Amino acid sequence: MTALSRPLRGLVTRFHPASKGARAYLRRLLPWLWRVVMYSLPVLALSATDLPLRSGELHSARIPREYWQHRLQMAKALGFNTVSTYVFWSQHEPEPGKFDWSGQNDIAEFCRQAQREGLQVLIRPGPYVCAEYDLGGMPWWLLRQRELRLRGRDPEFLKAVRGYYRALGEQLAPLQVTRGGPIAMVQVENEYDGYGRDAGYIEVLAAALRESGFDVPLYTSEMSGSLRPSNVPGLVRGVGFSRDPDQHFADLRRIQPTGPLFCSELYTGWYDVWGRGSRTAGPFETLTNTVERVLQLGGSFNLYMLHGGTSFGFTAGANDEPYRPQPTSYDYGAPIDEGGSPTPKFFALREVMARRLPRGQSLPPIPPLPRRMELPPVRFTESVPLVKGLPTARRDGRPRPMELLGQGQGCVLYRTILQPGRAARLILTEPHDFVVVMLDGQPVGTLDRMRRETSLWIPARGTDTTLDLLVEAMGHVNYGPNMARDRKGITERVELDDGRGLRELLDWEMFPMPLTASSIADLRFGKGIPAPPPSAYPERDVPQREPTFFRATFDLKEIGDTFLDLRTWSKGVVWVNGHNLGRYWSIGPQQTLYLPGPWLKSRGNEIVVLDLMGPSKAEIAGRTAPILNELNLASARRLHRRPGQQLKLEGVKPVKEGQFASDTQWQRVKLEPRPVRYVCLEAVTSLANDGYSTCAELDVVDASGASLPRAEWRIVYADSEELFGDDGTADRALDGQPDTFWHSRWDGTKDPLPHQLVLDLGHEYEVGEVRYLARQDRDHGRIGQFRVYTSRVPFGGL
Repeated sequence: MTALSRPLRGLVTRFHPASKGARAYLRRLLPWLWRVVMYSLPVLALSATDLPLRSGELHSARIPREYWQHRLQMAKALGFNTVSTYVFWSQHEPEPGKFDWSGQNDIAEFCRQAQREGLQVLIRPGPYVCAEYDLGGMPWWLLRQRELRLRGRDPEFLKAVRGYYRALGEQLAPLQVTRGGPIAMVQVENEYDGYGRDAGYIEVLAAALRESGFDVPLYTSEMSGSLRPSNVPGLVRGVGFSRDPDQHFADLRRIQPTGPLFCSELYTGWYDVWGRGSRTAGPFETLTNTVERVLQLGGSFNLYMLHGGTSFGFTAGANDEPYRPQPTSYDYGAPIDEGGSPTPKFFALREVMARRLPRGQSLPPIPPLPRRMELPPVRFTESVPLVKGLPTARRDGRPRPMELLGQGQGCVLYRTILQPGRAARLILTEPHDFVVVMLDGQPVGTLDRMRRETSLWIPARGTDTTLDLLVEAMGHVNYGPNMARDRKGITERVELDDGRGLRELLDWEMFPMPLTASSIADLRFGKGIPAPPPSAYPERDVPQREPTFFRATFDLKEIGDTFLDLRTWSKGVVWVNGHNLGRYWSIGPQQTLYLPGPWLKSRGNEIVVLDLMGPSKAEIAGRTAPILNELNLASARRLHRRPGQQLKLEGVKPVKEGQFASDTQWQRVKLEPRPVRYVCLEAVTSLANDGYSTCAELDVVDASGASLPRAEWRIVYADSEELFGDDGTADRALDGQPDTFWHSRWDGTKDPLPHQLVLDLGHEYEVGEVRYLARQDRDHGRIGQFRVYTSRVPFGGL
């Protein structure tokens, strides 16, 4: 054997398929080959993608299936080549392992329709998507496990995610551009770098998507300030912004030197929250200028939102810290409004896109718009109190949250028996999210998580009394670290404080009410709309009547879209022909609910309303345009000054004048003992000379220094209250929580000093002292010079 033949023979022996050396070598080689393949496929897929992307976001779940084609055609009429949609995990896996891809949930058919209209699709499957959607699109049943960590490498969480991805892959993997379909890219999670630091979590999700059959490019969407390098092979990075594309693309290039310039979310408006003026309107020149500049740079964009649509049912989410639930409409100030019509933004963008077309080409025509109609007033003729249709009770020593009772939405009624006793403070720890408190079926007040209310005074009881706490879920938190802790209902305990110490209330009946279409169909309505009974507590602000279901039927001569006007109703939910249109709340800014024409019929339409506090008029009409920016906070007993009302203190001599110290302890104002029912605290100056007034707590005691009974106390006047920038309503001065406070108005309008707060004690008492607790967190608005007035009768102007 020659010197040359020996190494040749060794080489052949090593690489012969049957040799151990070959098998070992192949084992080392395969992972590298796999990496080459996985890097190459995205490149090949991008070559099959229509670049640059001119995309618009619209969510199939927020659009009636019957209108999918129309909204896609509207995108095409703007000259777009792509649409983007979230896939909401919660809608497709309502129970663990039970998937629903039918009807409204047929995401594959949505993609096929997009392809028929000549559009590519960007799929954003989460598992977390935010989107102002309940729990960020994740299913509520994840919260059954108290220790589960969301958006991380918790084994149980990842096990659930992989099951969802596999089911999603079965639906959508065949529709990728690599297989002749419309899906051009798939997003990994959503804006994770701005939330967490576990890069391994994104790697695990990317691998799970690949294992589920997705071979198109994967991408992420981040804000400039949270962009970080990634180790995921071939990952395309996108950045969100509303202006200054040059700066944001420069930030993108620092972590991804090559690849497409991609604005994954180019904001066209913003979302709203209950109780605050709408932020969806406004000028749009910044939007059109930004789109034009992105096109000049050769970049790709995805408008968020092109068409927001509607968070039907109980799918709207909530912000946290402070808790602020979002309304049903997701109009977003988008170029295509909630009902599918083009807005001025649409036409301005259409002009921009038309200027970018090659010579001789034109934009497709705008498709015919869905018909809109007015609906004559429908009068309700049947009703049933909520407590008459309760399901079978669950019993436990302590109240349990909704999720542990097997539901994630709707209401739970908690019931226990109170023994005879004097007036007391009812304390809930902690209620999520809105509570109607009833004694023997009579409403005595409400608690609103948005206002951080956790307690109220209940009157004395001479006999055993049934305490009912109806808790409505207003939407799981959709962003932040508290998502995993946002269970609904009463999440801990209920206590009673009658001045002799706290006593926990035990032995509860719990009635789960998920308010599904089938449970609404089972209600047994009675004829007539009974008038609300006279209140046993006329001096207090309480709901007009107990929570009640109302029903009516109506026929139509013609069918079209309409917007139900709910301005004479208080707070609740509407179903039409079994479709849950979503929540309404008289405080606004949304005052209408979108009713799509395809959900109506010529004869025998049924409308059911659950109203929690009682309507002023039990009828509903339909409009041809929505009302999305009308606040009505006085209807929810949030304002303590009627329009035009002015307190008149001319000729009234203050019983005390002075100067408060810069102190966070209780400060006492001694008075000559006298019979008093009304107390006015007037802030003349602020210690910080900022022109504002604040008060964390206000207290009144008798001549001996003993506390007065507070069950009937209420604020009857405040000349100025902050409602939008934060919750600075005047009743914050009586809520027993030092970390909340009354604040004079500062968001938009600043009312000049002095500011007055008037307290009605409910009855005359021999008053000897007024106590003031300053705002605790900072000196902003703390009262300096003050005056105190007292009276046995209402002051002028009340």
